[in-house]
Amino acid sequence: MIVAQKILLQMNSKLGGELWTVNVPLKNLMVVGVDVHHDTSKSHRSVMGFVASVNSSLTRWYSRVTFQSPTEELINGFRVCLLAALQKYFEVNHTLPEKIVVYRDGVSDGQLKMVERYEIPQLIKCFDTFPSYEPKLVFIVVQKRISTNLYSWASNNLGTPPPGTVLDHTLTKKDWVDFYLMAHNIRHGCGLPTHYIMLYNTANLTPDHLQRLTYKMCHLYWNWPGTIRVPAPCKYAHKLAFLSGQYLHSEPAIQLADKLFYL
Repeated sequence: MIVAQKILLQMNSKLGGELWTVNVPLKNLMVVGVDVHHDTSKSHRSVMGFVASVNSSLTRWYSRVTFQSPTEELINGFRVCLLAALQKYFEVNHTLPEKIVVYRDGVSDGQLKMVERYEIPQLIKCFDTFPSYEPKLVFIVVQKRISTNLYSWASNNLGTPPPGTVLDHTLTKKDWVDFYLMAHNIRHGCGLPTHYIMLYNTANLTPDHLQRLTYKMCHLYWNWPGTIRVPAPCKYAHKLAFLSGQYLHSEPAIQLADKLFYL
């Protein structure tokens, strides 16, 4: 019964069903997840998976894939995908989002300045496509490959921190607004958190708001009933980029853009 239930849930989500959601009080919000994979064929292209929410309950997702040569800047496909997602959001809601939160995976410490100086200004230029449109933008880099481990100390015993643990001082960077979040449940071993670095924020969202939103987004991955290490749109973008770069070697059909066919 458990296996059959999991299969039915996955079929439901792939066909456009909504399994569960969380309460996010922000209105007219779009959450975007971006991840990059490298094509395993002889072409050695980069594959960008892009996933964006298109409804207020953050249960409908619009996904796109772009293939680019190693010498081509990733931002070219990034802009095309964001414009398509904004058009889809307007089609569903008859209005454009007021706040856009981008979770950008696959960025190392050495690339932070490049992303801040090049990618973010180019994204902001996308908004000029729509007349008198100036949404608030938050751009957060997600780093999973880190060497920082977190432990809890209670009753003179070392343990694993519970899900939802946030560390935003002492270990954080002095040049950025960043935090560590342990969103998932650890059964064995030490706690390996995820590092979030906020590069841009015009939405007047405090670090506490962003930490709460990020933790809630870790609940929305429909292949797992609990929480995962990264926000759900980042995981969806990773699955999409991996499928396209590892097996398809081409962009999926545009008719599937509003379905989670890659789960």
